[in-house]
Amino acid sequence: MGIEEYGGGQTGQSDVLVVTTNDVPGYRVTRVIGEVFGLTVRSRHLGSQIGAGLKSMIGGELKGLTKTLVETRNQAMDRLIEQARARGANAVLMMRFDVTEAADVGTEVCAYGTAAVIGKE
Repeated sequence: MGIEEYGGGQTGQSDVLVVTTNDVPGYRVTRVIGEVFGLTVRSRHLGSQIGAGLKSMIGGELKGLTKTLVETRNQAMDRLIEQARARGANAVLMMRFDVTEAADVGTEVCAYGTAAVIGKE
């Protein structure tokens, strides 16, 4: 996995802008639609768990788990964008991630924010 694969955020061009800020410079909020979220739960496969267990004894990055988490966050973000688009938004403001363990079977990742319509000032 190259360094470019460890990043998150939007891949390619999207008609829905996602930002972690309350507003977007040069734009004004013309309508607030409301909360939107994208949710996914992923389990780790047995080989990954065994490899992570062995690696944790000697130290170092758990690259398999890192890759899984990046993929999971990106999937949650894609679902967030889909929901915002379906509700008529062209932006998601104050986007955040929430990550929790899901009943010891996997990791739950939720991307959430405020769907809005923004326009040039």
